[in-house]
Amino acid sequence: MTAPLIDPFQRPVSYLRLSVTDRCDFRCTYCMSENMTFLPKRDLLTLEELDRISTAFIRLGVKKLRITGGEPLVRRGIMTFFNAMSRHLESGALKELTLTTNGSQLHRFADDLFAAGMRRVNISLDTLDAKKFSDITRWGKLDNVIRGIDAAQNAGLRVKINAVGLKGFNDDELLGLTEWVASRDMDLTWIEVMPMGDDIDGLTRLGQYWPLKELRAKLAEHYTLTDLSESTGGPARYVRIEETGQKVGFITPLTHNFCESCNRVRLTCTGELYMCLGQEDRADLRVPLRASEDDALLEEAIREAIRLKPKGHDFDYSRQDVAGKMSRHMSHTGG
Repeated sequence: MTAPLIDPFQRPVSYLRLSVTDRCDFRCTYCMSENMTFLPKRDLLTLEELDRISTAFIRLGVKKLRITGGEPLVRRGIMTFFNAMSRHLESGALKELTLTTNGSQLHRFADDLFAAGMRRVNISLDTLDAKKFSDITRWGKLDNVIRGIDAAQNAGLRVKINAVGLKGFNDDELLGLTEWVASRDMDLTWIEVMPMGDDIDGLTRLGQYWPLKELRAKLAEHYTLTDLSESTGGPARYVRIEETGQKVGFITPLTHNFCESCNRVRLTCTGELYMCLGQEDRADLRVPLRASEDDALLEEAIREAIRLKPKGHDFDYSRQDVAGKMSRHMSHTGG
């Protein structure tokens, strides 16, 4: 039972993205509808179950654990879980514990997260215009996110900004956002909008889609870009901007399929394991988790799921249509 997790295409699975809640204090237009129906709290895994299932994955070779949501910091008592995971960092079994957040609650938790062993966070931020920020998040306030970034950096956390490239929304902020991120000594990753969830408020995923090859070409008109060979095993391709020295990543699920090096799986807050973000195949781990206090059934269910991990996703925006679209919202799967 100690053999590492290897999928059918000989890719080791060493990275778990764990959603701890589907709830969020924002309603970003590319992520969820304004009037979302969230899961009943009784359907969510308890904090103790999240600990147990994460520990099982770590025992099976997962070295990186990223906590996602929804907005993970709105989950009541979530620091109990982070503090529990610190034991795996101390033992060396887990190499990195990290977080993707919208930043709204980070001013409250940054110091405690650092104390629990976290050393970097990803913060989602698509615009520096307060009005546009309010429009796209519906409920968010830019000042709160900036306060969260300040708190994270003051606590000693390395910050990476994740920005979704949206045609007609933030394409005019490319240079300003790049320079602002550089001025604060942060990294920046751009992400193509993915066909996840319903098209809402008259905004279609196709209408929002801004190919990152166009974004990169625009950057190259103003800066000297050097391709970097480094890889985290993740989907981003990186360049260095020579004028600022900063690293910029591009996650391009539409214009460049990055599946050949995929090392990750996603677990929802209800215990559903998705072996691929862009496929509907999933395995229910809540049943074996709750069937026995022993982890043998759980570990076998994890192994069986990994044996079904597909080669890749099928996202496609060609021919002015959206293929490979997922009906579930991103907040359900975990960002």
